[in-house]
Amino acid sequence: MAESADPMENDAPGLLAKVGAVARMAKLFWKFTFDKPKDTRPQGRIPVDRMTRAELLAAPDRSLWKLGHSSVLMKLQGEFFLTDPVFAKRASPIWFAGPKRFHPAPISIKELPPIKAVVLSHDHYDHLDKRAIQKLAKKTEWFIAPTGVGGHLQRWGVDAAKIRELEWWQETSIGGVRLASTPTQHFSGRSLWNRNQTGWCSWVILDGDFRVFYGADSGYFDGFRKIGEAYGPFDVTLMENGAYNTRWAAIHMQPEETVQAHLDVRGKWMVPVHQGTFDLAMHPWTEPMERVQALAARFNIDVCTPRFGELVRMDAMQRGTCWWRSLPDGQRATAVADRVAVQER
Repeated sequence: MAESADPMENDAPGLLAKVGAVARMAKLFWKFTFDKPKDTRPQGRIPVDRMTRAELLAAPDRSLWKLGHSSVLMKLQGEFFLTDPVFAKRASPIWFAGPKRFHPAPISIKELPPIKAVVLSHDHYDHLDKRAIQKLAKKTEWFIAPTGVGGHLQRWGVDAAKIRELEWWQETSIGGVRLASTPTQHFSGRSLWNRNQTGWCSWVILDGDFRVFYGADSGYFDGFRKIGEAYGPFDVTLMENGAYNTRWAAIHMQPEETVQAHLDVRGKWMVPVHQGTFDLAMHPWTEPMERVQALAARFNIDVCTPRFGELVRMDAMQRGTCWWRSLPDGQRATAVADRVAVQER
């Protein structure tokens, strides 16, 4: 039988799949916009420690500051490295709608000292902020990114000579710091129509014998064990803990999986990220922190939960405080922790 000459007929399965995906996204968008539980956002003001350039310059090497979501500033070899900088008020393609930031950034881009390298994991809006990149372009020496993400950067005004793109398991050195691109189980795209056109990854950051793992976004998979075998043990892991749901379990981890991933890469101290800044799921905003605290106690894992903007000495880690319990909905947070603890017994 001769093949049909109608390309639409030949591509019917693919077209139907796209239509189905759009329909599912539309349904999910409606639920996110008009039918979200009230406790997905904080009641009251999140505590933020204001940062200054002078304090950053005076800080010792191997210092860390959480700026919000997965944006983390690290001082290594006297230079500053910044992961997935997002300073926008919304993690969204449009300025007037989409997940709104819970708290201001603890420092402005203008106040930041010169940045040795911006380290990017993928191109989703909660990890790649166009305006932030444009503002950082002149004060950043290098942009380290997965394959294809450099195209976004160049379109936004970053000099191509400043961009290094890496495939999984490739390495590069910036000053005295080695960075290795490592696998994650995720996806990319800044619209429904350009899925998986660019890469995504996690990062191994090596300062001599001091080892940091930035897990970025990922579902739980065997890749964590392989990363641990290749580069572990890690002194500090920055592990995704938030914005999870059973609907998208393949691309974002539940807290139990976050803890297991930390163990798989052979981490010592864990600093949870990807929570407390944007409303990206249906769970209570405090739930990720409370669940990971309960799990850490069960598995005897050291977890550091600093306030946004609080200086953390990575070579002299401390647990920090459960700062979210100071907010009006803190009692509910404690109730969540107690419920999880009972379930774990």
